[in-house]
Amino acid sequence: MIEALKSLFGLGPKIDYADLVKQGAVILDVRTKGEYAGGHIGGSVNIPIDQLKVNTQRFSDKNKVIITCCASGMRSGSAKSILKSKGYTQVHNGGSWMSLQHKI
Repeated sequence: MIEALKSLFGLGPKIDYADLVKQGAVILDVRTKGEYAGGHIGGSVNIPIDQLKVNTQRFSDKNKVIITCCASGMRSGSAKSILKSKGYTQVHNGGSWMSLQHKI
């Protein structure tokens, strides 16, 4: 249970986000459209968390690496859970988009 919570909130082993992006990972920003318009990581995809359950078809390859982000890491943690429950295998919670931007 503790390991699942660590994984959900990105507290597990250190992840080289820059390397994942170089290898073609998708950055999924789950903030609202207004938040996204106020600033975001270049090349990221914006699907607000409340629309994610019905918009996963955008990611047809369930083995594609997806890095979720939001404002603080809470919604991105939920997004990771949603994607995992839909069969996506390579999902990482990148936390806040500003922090993630510095890691890539």
